[in-house]
Amino acid sequence: MSTFMTAALLVLGSGPIEVVATAGPSSDVGFEELAAGDNLAAISAIEAGSLPASDPARLINHGVALARLGDHEGAREKFAEVVADSDRYRLETGSGKWVDSRVLARRGLSLIDRGEFEGYAALASR
Repeated sequence: MSTFMTAALLVLGSGPIEVVATAGPSSDVGFEELAAGDNLAAISAIEAGSLPASDPARLINHGVALARLGDHEGAREKFAEVVADSDRYRLETGSGKWVDSRVLARRGLSLIDRGEFEGYAALASR
């Protein structure tokens, strides 16, 4: 699996959710749609994409879109699947940071637990 994956970097506290992209096309993980705040379109793009259903970037972005729509249990399932994965992946954020896929997923779970998916801000650097 390529390390040039897309994932949503979930910033703790009152900070924004930073939606990120890779240098290549991102339609498989719904980047453009998430960056635009169109969560339903993001879910459609993710589900229609060619990446395996177990891809961590796909799961994280799917979880973000679901959480933004208020489906916290669905989002929790996506994030939990990444946390439980025995493989670890480094995902590049739009700011150029490389973050462990499990760290991103745990942040997503934490945001759900604290009810902080409300009032998010989506930022895209690409």
